[in-house]
Amino acid sequence: MRLPRRAALGLLSLLLLLLPAPEAAKKPTPCQRCRGLVDKFNQGLVDTAKKNFGGGNTAWEEKTLSKYESSEIRLLEILEGLCESSDFECNQMLEAQEEHLEAWWLQLKNEYPDLFEWFCVKTLKLCCSPGTYGPDCLACQGGSQRPCSGNGHCSGDGSRQGDGSCRCHVGYQGPLCTDCMDGYFSSLRNETHSVCTACDESCKTCSGPTNRDCGECEVGWVMDEGACVDVDECAAETPPCSAAQFCKNANGSYTCEECDSSCVGCTGEGPGNCKECIPGYAREHGQCADVDECSLAEKACVRKNENCYNTPGSYVCVCPDGFEETEDACVPPAEAGEWRGSLHTGPPPTGPPPTGPPTQAPSTRAPSTRAPSTRAPSTRAPPHTGPLHTGPLHTGSLHTSSPNMGCLPWTSGLAGRLAAWSEIHTDSGLGIVRGGFPEDRCITPLCGHTGQRGTSFLRMKPQVHSSNGS
Repeated sequence: MRLPRRAALGLLSLLLLLLPAPEAAKKPTPCQRCRGLVDKFNQGLVDTAKKNFGGGNTAWEEKTLSKYESSEIRLLEILEGLCESSDFECNQMLEAQEEHLEAWWLQLKNEYPDLFEWFCVKTLKLCCSPGTYGPDCLACQGGSQRPCSGNGHCSGDGSRQGDGSCRCHVGYQGPLCTDCMDGYFSSLRNETHSVCTACDESCKTCSGPTNRDCGECEVGWVMDEGACVDVDECAAETPPCSAAQFCKNANGSYTCEECDSSCVGCTGEGPGNCKECIPGYAREHGQCADVDECSLAEKACVRKNENCYNTPGSYVCVCPDGFEETEDACVPPAEAGEWRGSLHTGPPPTGPPPTGPPTQAPSTRAPSTRAPSTRAPSTRAPPHTGPLHTGPLHTGSLHTSSPNMGCLPWTSGLAGRLAAWSEIHTDSGLGIVRGGFPEDRCITPLCGHTGQRGTSFLRMKPQVHSSNGS
């Protein structure tokens, strides 16, 4: 059923609305922008650490103009390199806070050497100190010195956001990330630290590192004599894989691999582990190998002149290049254009051939009202009723074994007259010679009678003469 155009457009719009929108690039938070500005300022300090006024007399300049290290010239050089010209937000913040940075540089940097702490935390109040979170910069769970016992991340740590809860690292759990998850055991724990170590792969829970320390086995393992051991699923009474696959055991699991293409069922990888061989293959030296049908004593390709080519699991029969293919043979180029022998190529018909027109059922048409013909009687010699042909007809295109004979062109080899209605036995079925003009003399199959090889007759109509004009 085809939807109306309007309905189809409506459905497409609905699908587009349901598709997840691409994630917008996350904008940096105010704290992140402030931290980025401070990081660039600190990099500027490193880049200008070995510079001077550049006037040539550094000693006089520093004695007269103060030292370059704390000069306004150095500050201006650092500020000029803080923001790219295309970074609107960075330039906006710098323009708004340039006086604060200048005050810190000229007056406060000795008292507050940590620019981030003074500028972003205490002055602009955009960030918090490490280990604290939220609008009031409260201490994270586990304390600001080792938030989450050092085994997790504090939500909102260092920002004015978050709730201070712990997101534990892999293997840890609990409010303060001091407990071990399943698959881990506590290898160290005291008042300040907790260390969780992974169990053996066979253990779901454990108290130590080996498979004998398991409290419970993982799926695919079973407790045997105090230790978790692997279950061999491939040895089960009902195989877990299909008939065209073999089972490969793995620790705690298994995989199903495809059999070799020459196998009908297999127990392992490669043609040497086949249960049986597919047709066209046979077991040889312990594995399924291709059978070369072309080298067998009994010929695989039975037509005359035919070539046999072996293929994996099979073979193909092909006529040589230049040979013409028929149902029974590959005809060489020298013979492909000849129709050898007389037209009578099949077994002879029984009984005498008919000498008159073919028998037809009585006509049921109304009598003709046409006026009698005024044409003069024909002076043409009576039709010849003797043999149709005494030598080969060189047609260049006729194959008597084909259900469709095609056209038999007029040739100089055809001699004598054709009978008024004569019959020629062929392997192809019934056909008719129609003619009257040299360019229109050919044999065509009669509809409904092709393909009856060796049992039909070829009807031929006269109106043709021998090549000598008789």
